[in-house]
Amino acid sequence: MVELSIGAGMALVGAGIAIAGGAIGTGLAQSAIGGAIIGVLAEKPEEAGKMLIWLVIPETLVIFGFVVAMLATLKVG
Repeated sequence: MVELSIGAGMALVGAGIAIAGGAIGTGLAQSAIGGAIIGVLAEKPEEAGKMLIWLVIPETLVIFGFVVAMLATLKVG
């Protein structure tokens, strides 16, 4: 059994919250953006490249959450 201090445990909980918050935020953003993109692509299929970029931008939230989680986890270990 690994013993952790209260501060280390709180850092790991914070890492989990960072990942979860980023994932939930990304899911909400992509659901709204995805519906709009389908509408645009139905009218202008040549805009697919631009629309792909708009769909990928919210993924940065998960990347930032992952970075924060890794920094918190590495600080503990």
